[in-house]
Formats: sequence, structure tokens, C-alpha cells
Amino acid sequence: MLMLNKMDAIENIEKQYLNELSEGKEYPDFRSGDTIAVSVVVKEGERERIQIFEGVCISRSGEGINQNFTVRKISYGEGVERIFTLYSPLIDSIKLIRKGKVRRSKLYYLRTRRGKSARIAERQDLQSKKLDNIDLEDQTSEAEMSEEESAKEK
Repeated sequence: MLMLNKMDAIENIEKQYLNELSEGKEYPDFRSGDTIAVSVVVKEGERERIQIFEGVCISRSGEGINQNFTVRKISYGEGVERIFTLYSPLIDSIKLIRKGKVRRSKLYYLRTRRGKSARIAERQDLQSKKLDNIDLEDQTSEAEMSEEESAKEK
């Protein structure tokens, strides 16, 4: 019983700290296989600048404050991997570029792949398909309305 109370207290403290760290920042819902661009604050002496690290997320791990993700990119023919802590103050923003369709949570096999064999198919979510259909319907109805208006003007 005493152990449960300690765990609840730790979880509450973590939630408060997590809210403080993520205040003013919005993190997209991404998973392994997705191509993301991570804006990282780089300190060079007294100057600070933002550097974008864009690549494929090959793994996610951890829970709560301790969430980590690994991003892999090919730079000048060399594979470069970088591990980020999700709620790090050094991360300025994360942008979801492309959703990948994969069947594994850890994509370490990409380390040995090059070229076409390293490609990841794009994931089409059911919700995004519905949204695309709604957008298309809106565009067609707007086009029909503008045609009707132009016909009335003549």
C-alpha cells in the first residue's frame, strides 16, 4: 500500500514536470517509419542557432518524461543516427514530413540497407483519406458554385 502511494506521487510529479517542459510546444503524433524534421538548438560559443535534422524515425522508447526516439538519415553517403529525448529543452520543434507504412516498431534493419531496399512505403490513414475526400468534395462544390455564379452574371 505504501509503495503504491509513492508511485502515485512520482507519477504526479512527472506529470507536472512534463506539463512545464511541453508548455508552448506541440509534438506531432509520429511513430517508427515516419520521416520527421527535428529542429535542434545548437550552441556555438555565445551564439545559438537552430539546426534541422531530417530523417526516418527508426525507434521510439521510454514512457512519460523519459521518451526517446532515434532518427536516421544519410549524409554524404554515410548513415547518421541521432537519439533525441522527446521533451528536451534543446528540441525547438518537430515536424512530421511523411508517414511511413511499416510493420515493426524498431527499424534497425535499415542500417544494412541502401537505395531502393531502404525505401518505406507511405501510410494512408483512414482518417486522412476521409479528410482528403471531404476536401475534394468541398473543392468540387465550390467550383460548381463559381460556375453557376458566372453563368448568372452572363
